[in-house]
Amino acid sequence: MKRFIQSEDRTQGMLLPEQLDDYVTEDNPVRVVDVFVEQLDLSQLGFEGVDPSVTGRPAYHPSVLLKLYIYGYLNRIQSSRRLERETQRNLELIWLTGRLMPDFKTIANFRKDNGAAIRKVCSQFVLLCRQLNLFSEAMVAIDGSKFKAVNNRDRNYTANKIKRRRQQVETSIERYLSALETADRAQPDIVEAKTARLKDKIAMLKQQMMQLNAIEAQLQETPDKQISLTDPDARSMATSGRGSGMVGYNVQTAVDTKNHLIVAHEVTNVGHDRSQLANMAAQATQAMECNHLNVVADRGYFSGEQILECEQAGATPFVPKPMTSGAKAEGRFGKEDFIFIVKDNEYQCPAGQRLPFRMATMEHGLNLHRYWSSQCQHCAMKPQCTPSKERRITRWEHEGVIDAMHTRLELQPEMMRIRRQTVEHPFGTLKSWMGYTHFLTKTLPRVSTEMSLHILAYNMKRVIKLMGTLALMEAMVA
Repeated sequence: MKRFIQSEDRTQGMLLPEQLDDYVTEDNPVRVVDVFVEQLDLSQLGFEGVDPSVTGRPAYHPSVLLKLYIYGYLNRIQSSRRLERETQRNLELIWLTGRLMPDFKTIANFRKDNGAAIRKVCSQFVLLCRQLNLFSEAMVAIDGSKFKAVNNRDRNYTANKIKRRRQQVETSIERYLSALETADRAQPDIVEAKTARLKDKIAMLKQQMMQLNAIEAQLQETPDKQISLTDPDARSMATSGRGSGMVGYNVQTAVDTKNHLIVAHEVTNVGHDRSQLANMAAQATQAMECNHLNVVADRGYFSGEQILECEQAGATPFVPKPMTSGAKAEGRFGKEDFIFIVKDNEYQCPAGQRLPFRMATMEHGLNLHRYWSSQCQHCAMKPQCTPSKERRITRWEHEGVIDAMHTRLELQPEMMRIRRQTVEHPFGTLKSWMGYTHFLTKTLPRVSTEMSLHILAYNMKRVIKLMGTLALMEAMVA
């Protein structure tokens, strides 16, 4: 071992042991976790056990377990069993907890029993970011992404899945019955073993058929006609890949466009985004405490009612309209080819004719106006317009709000680029941290708690990157 840097002898005693503080540098991010939690009023946030009982065995203070979880999610250690091991060997955790080593059950129960309080801690860090003036542009990008739940696809059932599974079971039973009939042709020494094996398989398939019948009966009682056996709140959702999908949750986020901090989030088990725009815009407005907020989202959020609600709440939405015109797909004029004349309450068609207002109707709770012209039958451009007697245009009573938003997008086409470069990266980072399995907990409240810890860790890492460890700790204490 000569001519190499020499290690210390493992059996050598130390006259003056080092302090724990010597193992953690002044700019180590673990110190941010310690300072952040120490500044929180855990009792006001709703944590259990802040005030200890007079009798009984002493418990761990909630601040210790909260620090442990925040550190774990900052370093991609989400499992309670892994956290237990790390408290015994990780010098940073030994420093953070002061040599406390709670068992995995205590760690897991803390997250389970304090879900609402942990979610408030995430909001407290967003409040800190606002006090540090990190939200200066008053603009957020909203998006949703599907995260895999604990529930496997084979443990999720819909009416179509049960139908397909029943057909597979019936086909397998017929195949085994046919094999059973021909088993007698085999040699006598293997007939008995083969017959017994086939009968066992047939009995197992019949048991599966009975289970499918029971699940189908339960399915009729559920509001969305879907059942997940492992995680009852998880739902089957389509993903971007054609014909693909997963059983999981739809996570909504609102991300600040300047520093890419997640200012608001929510976990849902609804597979689409159409009803989330106003909700996320309201949460972002409250979190950032701004009088006026610009909100950018993709086509999946387009909903006239949601856009109107955003406008009424003081948020300005930028959402492109999806291209779903059947007439346009068939090579005819689309609705966008007709010009609405506001002062006359009429449409002007591509041929120059006017389509006056004819009637009002109510559909799906929306007040709709109908426009058409009696000159369509004599128009030379009718084959390019409609195969019907006349072309009818339907207009929502508040469609002027959508028209104004479309004009804003035409004048500011860079909004979609800003959305993409703002909100896609946090989702990619979070999924990379979480790994293939994504969520480890079950049911919507516990999954929401787990997501809040991930987002708290993401925001904390982001602010440390922006400000530095020492500056952030000084700002927390100030």
